[in-house]
Amino acid sequence: MRKCVVTGEMKPKKELIRIVRSKEGDVSIDPTGKKAGRGAYITLSKECILLAKKKNTLAHHLKATIDDSIYEQLLQLAEKENRETNES
Repeated sequence: MRKCVVTGEMKPKKELIRIVRSKEGDVSIDPTGKKAGRGAYITLSKECILLAKKKNTLAHHLKATIDDSIYEQLLQLAEKENRETNES
């Protein structure tokens, strides 16, 4: 179980996506959950991602500047995940 940094909900690791900051300060999405560095988990839903962006939650937890492209990638992943869930 992992905790979503936005909602504070405890969820299975598979339901969350990990954002990681490397030692160099680079922030990236870690779909494997195995990259080295400081990680923060976020629920893969459009509402949660937009709230994280609005409140700057990821930047606070990772102590790094989060580029808008990270949020765009997260939204694309959430949309893809949502489509796959609705199809099955």
